[in-house]
Amino acid sequence: MTPPVASVRSVQPPQPLALYGPDFAADPHGHYRRLRAHGPLAPVRIAAGIDALLVTDYQAAVDLLRDTHTFTKDPRAWQATVPADSPVLPVLGYRPTALFSDGDVHARYRDAINDGLAMIEPHILRAEVARVARRLIREFAASGSGDLVEQYARRLPLHVFTTWFGVPPEDRERVVEGIGGMFNSADDAAAAYADLVTVVTRLVADRRARPRRDLTSYFLGHPAGLDDDETVRQITLVMSAGHDPTTNLIGNALLHMLTDARYAGSLQRGAMTAHEAINEVLWQDPPLANLAAHYPRQDTEFHGVRLRAGQLLLVSYAAANTQSASATSDPGVRSGGSAHLAWSAGPHRCPAKQPALLIAMTAIEQLTSQLCDAELAVPAGELMWRPGPFHRALVHLPVRFTPLEVNPDAEPAGPSEVSISH
Repeated sequence: MTPPVASVRSVQPPQPLALYGPDFAADPHGHYRRLRAHGPLAPVRIAAGIDALLVTDYQAAVDLLRDTHTFTKDPRAWQATVPADSPVLPVLGYRPTALFSDGDVHARYRDAINDGLAMIEPHILRAEVARVARRLIREFAASGSGDLVEQYARRLPLHVFTTWFGVPPEDRERVVEGIGGMFNSADDAAAAYADLVTVVTRLVADRRARPRRDLTSYFLGHPAGLDDDETVRQITLVMSAGHDPTTNLIGNALLHMLTDARYAGSLQRGAMTAHEAINEVLWQDPPLANLAAHYPRQDTEFHGVRLRAGQLLLVSYAAANTQSASATSDPGVRSGGSAHLAWSAGPHRCPAKQPALLIAMTAIEQLTSQLCDAELAVPAGELMWRPGPFHRALVHLPVRFTPLEVNPDAEPAGPSEVSISH
């Protein structure tokens, strides 16, 4: 049982607990338990020399996410104290986007994103995801083995998000490498993000001159009146907040189905469904584990902790979720009806919740319907997790299954665009 708050707040860890590197990647929940012992906020280190306070308490997280009066999303005061080459800046550094803005500016950027995502017809998206999923499965089904991250969970959102925005096929891998590199927060994070911006800048320039039926062209023509750089930044935000977390959600949910006894160790033998697996992963191992950077507008006190103006606070969705869910023995369920925070909360809650869920659900349903006897090809303890403070992401997910007879001509390649309405 967690000690009463009053008995632990005065106790501080000897130094901030590191949330990067292989130790954290291997056992994040062990780190969260240690941090929770110090109260609702605890000091952490997210990269060499970069410290923050991590919110691990559910109610404190909700209060922070909804309090636009005390806290700002603009990181520039904090950023001025951070080395320009810090590997966390590709994720936390200021850009003119909805993620780093407040008030009317945030609303202007957010309107463009919300209206753009609303152009995607759910039934069309589901059909396209199912078509691409079947094609990807055919590519490895005859072998009797595969890597469900590299060959499936990574490539499926790649197709969807790059097609939405009209990214040329030759640039699609660069987009994924750029997104993955920035979230890893390694020494090459800045170069990875810069390459992503280069690809999208070229795309925006092309669509400014030659509009097409894609979201890049829609963003450029939106009543918000985005200039070219603002358009580039909203697109990189949507793609980075969409592709990598959706990949991780698919991979983490598939691992959950392969290792939880209620799923009987395979993708279709158990009584639990894909929907339940996704919901439990969003509670227990959300694909974005720690983010939602906020900064006090002035010196203040929050949940009994003194804060400095401009100090970096991060929300641990994973820690807050599991602290909240500890009130019940039923995994993935919170007594009292509280919602998990995997999609964040407040004015900056994720705008792509519905399409991301639809992509993940369709991807898992297609896989389980075809590779129903798939099982892990290695012990679960040997699986590797990508290091980094922000995400919960498998490196690989190797499986074996009964090989399938594959007809390479069973389904035509189909259109190269996901239709959007106007």
